Amino acid sequence: MTEENQDWLYEITPKRKLIDLNFGEIWRYRDLLILFVKRNIVTVYKQTILGPLWYFIQPLFTAITFTLVFNKIANVPTGEVPPFLFNLTGITAWNYFAQCLTGTSSTFQANAGIFGKVYFPRVIMPLSNVITNLFKFGIQMGVLLIAYLYAVASGIEIEPNINLLLFPVYIIMMAFMGLGLGMIISAFTTKYRDLSVLVGFATSLLLYISAVPYPLAEVEKEMPEYAWIVQYNPLTHIIEGFRFMILDTGIFSWYGFLYTLFISIFLFLTGLIVFNRTEKNFIDTV
Repeated sequence: MTEENQDWLYEITPKRKLIDLNFGEIWRYRDLLILFVKRNIVTVYKQTILGPLWYFIQPLFTAITFTLVFNKIANVPTGEVPPFLFNLTGITAWNYFAQCLTGTSSTFQANAGIFGKVYFPRVIMPLSNVITNLFKFGIQMGVLLIAYLYAVASGIEIEPNINLLLFPVYIIMMAFMGLGLGMIISAFTTKYRDLSVLVGFATSLLLYISAVPYPLAEVEKEMPEYAWIVQYNPLTHIIEGFRFMILDTGIFSWYGFLYTLFISIFLFLTGLIVFNRTEKNFIDTV
């Protein structure tokens, strides 16, 4: 067989489809994906005194702070659910989204060196971040389970409901939303570095209009003229749905659930399109 007639096994080209998931190529590089996930888990708290204990400390201290400020000082009611458990449930869900967003938003800047030297599917980097944060989310869910069992053992009447079957869907929606927004922001940060500074600040503000430290019903009752800001935030429906299925408190509607599912899929596909277009020439501008 002549060299001209020889078929290539793989062909690297800048020409891509508008939406290119390319699962086959990602599967071929699955070992690299696993390697990046292991690297992320090991190096985050390397050379720290407490190490992986920070996975437990961060949500616990945040929940305690919210309980003192919003429930003890501001007297925000949480119904029959203990304020600490109420806050810990919302924070656990919020942390997964926020970590996916902030980690993915710096993909191009943080990995410019390796991207410029070797080829592999670039989307593996944000995917590894989402999977890594899923590991952290599992640990924090364990902390939430311990707090939940302690509350039940103390005689507090709380129990999950049938909506618990939607738990995997909520995880997918949080991952899609964080991954999609993160890929969009990472594409723009290649030209506008200010966005990387803005992400952390904006994420902190977003927490307070996502019904994390208070119930949605309280906003509708106390500030009805501003409640629409929280109601139209898809993250609100994730936080409220998370509490509803675990603690059987809060507001759940199929309209809010389907609205959030649509937004999360839309953001993911939009982020994928922007990411694929940016990776062709980002190395010239980063």
